[in-house]
This record gives sequence, C-alpha cells and structure tokens, in this order.
Amino acid sequence: MREPVPQALVGERLDRIVSMMTGCSRAEATDLVGSGQVRVNGKVVTSRTHRLAFGDEVDAPEWVPAGAPEIEPDTDVPLAVVFEDEDIVVVNKDPGIVVHPGTGNPSGTLVHALVARYPELRTVGDPERPGIVHRLDADTSGLLVVARTERAYESLVAQLSDHSVNRQYDALVWGAFDTDSGRVDAAVGRSRRHPTRMAVTADGRHAVTDYTVVSTWTQPVVVSRLRCRLHTGRTHQIRVHLQSIGHAVVGDPLYGGVRESLASPRLWLHAAELGFAHPVTGDPMVFTAELPADLAEVLTGLR
Repeated sequence: MREPVPQALVGERLDRIVSMMTGCSRAEATDLVGSGQVRVNGKVVTSRTHRLAFGDEVDAPEWVPAGAPEIEPDTDVPLAVVFEDEDIVVVNKDPGIVVHPGTGNPSGTLVHALVARYPELRTVGDPERPGIVHRLDADTSGLLVVARTERAYESLVAQLSDHSVNRQYDALVWGAFDTDSGRVDAAVGRSRRHPTRMAVTADGRHAVTDYTVVSTWTQPVVVSRLRCRLHTGRTHQIRVHLQSIGHAVVGDPLYGGVRESLASPRLWLHAAELGFAHPVTGDPMVFTAELPADLAEVLTGLR
C-alpha cells in the first residue's frame, strides 16, 4: 500500500499514519515499522515516532486482521473508579488483578471489568487491551488512567512518550541509603539467565527512575520507604532498578525481596500519585491514592 501524506497530517507520527492506512491497531503498526516493513520515500524507517512531511510517500504492507478474541464483560472483577468523564477513566487497581488479557490470563482482568462498565472501550486503541495506555504489575496496587475515546488514547500515549505524565509510587525496600534522593539511569531488558525476569542490560531500553527517601527504620530490620517517580515505563522498572542498587522491594519474589525477617503479604509497591494533562481540555489532572491497609500493616511493627 502506498499513500502520500496530505497537508492535514503533516507532522504526524509514522505509526499513526500506518495505522490509518492499513486499519491495524497502533500496536500492530509499531510492529510493522519496527520490523522494517515500512518505507518512507523508498527508504526503510524503523522509528515509530518518525514525523512525516507533506508529500512523503509511505509504503506499508497490506494488513489482515488476526481476529483478536472477544473480551467478555465481567462484573465480578473489582473496579474502583476514582474519576470518569466522557474521555477518560481513572481507577485505583486492587492488588492481584492483571490489567489486560495475555498468556495465562485470558479472563478476570481489569479490562474485562472495564468493558462491562464502558462497552465503548472495545474500539479504543489495541483491541486486545482496549483503552489501556499504561500498566501496573498484577501485585502492584494503585492508580491507572484508561482512555474511553481514540482522541484520548492518542493524547495519553503521546504524553507517556514525551515523559510528561507524573507517575509516583510508594515502595518499601531493604536497607538504608547514604543520601536522601537519587536517580537510577540504566537500560532495562529481558534477562538472559532468567527469561521470566527483567534486568539491567547494556542492550535494554532506556529507563530512568528517581527516588526520595521518606522514612528509614532500623528495628527489627533495616528498611526504607521511598517515593519513586517513573520517567519511563519499562516492565518491572522500579523493581529492577532498586534491586540493581542493592535495595530490593520488600515482598518481591522475583528480585530478591522476600525474606523471613519481615513478612509482607505481597509486593510492597503502590502507585500513589498520577498526574497528566486532560487529553481534550489540557487541564492539569492530579490524583492520589492512599496506602492500602495490607501494606500499611507491614509498617506497624517497625521503629
């Protein structure tokens, strides 16, 4: 398929143009671009964020829908809505809930609950994870924004890409710190030794996490409570970054955070604050979520 870029689409990203040309989702368009199947003016371009100029000729392969499985509504999955309007929904996700369907989790996800309440989500973004613009690990509780319209989806994805979304997490980690704050700037990729884990790797994707020490306890164990801010959104980013500097998250079974000296019912990580520009009005939106009772209970015996 070959299309010239019209004046109305000047400056648009390549992945969006490919999605519009072929009818595929943005995620599928990203895969087409990244795998070298898209050309601009006869040259292969693999950057999905490449901006197009008037008259650029874009070549992309014809796309055949794979037939994503129908997502059945599920009203039994807990859904705590913090805010909603016609464009977005902000939820406070319970721990133990997977955000969207995937291998090993075909049902019972947050998406199944969302489509039960907001059926229009089915047509927004990736059909396999409709409305989802960012994720939380299953055992992580806290705030998540979901797009109800395509315009909201595109705006939120763009804000995440330019790192203007404010995502702050509370984390309890092992050990004490020599300084009150710091930054971990280290690429994160799939671990070669343990395929189910992520790791700091030379060939991983750029990742940056800032942290500030909120409290430190020395009895009965030495642990610190941090406020972490994500500048990027890699899989397990906070967990991997903190483990890499010797401060694994308490209760983390994958990255060395489970120890008998301090019991935690789950991963001690909570998405406590979320800020972004409203995708339509541009108004600043800031939401906070209190620490859940199960995590607060872990702190009661510390001194």
